[in-house]
Amino acid sequence: MRRHNRRVFRATRAILKRDDEAEDVMQEAYVRAYEHLGEFRGDASFATWITRIAIHEALARKRRERRFDPLDSAPQQATVMPLESPRSPEQEVNDQQLRAVLERAIDALPDDFRAVFVLRAVEQMTGAETAACLDIPEETVKTRLHRARLRLQEVVVHALDAHSTRAFDFHLTRCDRVVKGVLDRLGVSSDVMPKGLS
Repeated sequence: MRRHNRRVFRATRAILKRDDEAEDVMQEAYVRAYEHLGEFRGDASFATWITRIAIHEALARKRRERRFDPLDSAPQQATVMPLESPRSPEQEVNDQQLRAVLERAIDALPDDFRAVFVLRAVEQMTGAETAACLDIPEETVKTRLHRARLRLQEVVVHALDAHSTRAFDFHLTRCDRVVKGVLDRLGVSSDVMPKGLS
């Protein structure tokens, strides 16, 4: 499970658009795979087989939810994973904001486009693996991926245009660091100037 969790999560999350629902479906998919392990023939890789089971489970859950759509269901905020490399606080905030824009844009894609995009671009599955998981021709995968990218490009460019005036912002911590550096080079104590008044 640990080997395939990320792929299975991304595939189910692409369909359900909710972290908690995706986790539930993952568990169900693993249980079903275990129960039917004897039926695994090896025509495709195990990763493709378990992803396909998870996708079918997610689609079934989505069909059931359409019949019983609760009025009080609110979309869950996407979980933002921290980056592994050490980054400044400003860079981390910018990364989180960009990731949030991208995740919202992906969630806004039509279901068919979103599933293909997540499997191909996010999870980096091959076209053949994606086609096998979704039970569609490989040409359809290519077409949907292309259209998904065009839509994402429009949404992300629009979002970036709205925030372009904030690019390369000179945050307070950077400002304080520069002031301290200048004062240190001049031989003036940095205690002379209060923080944040540069």
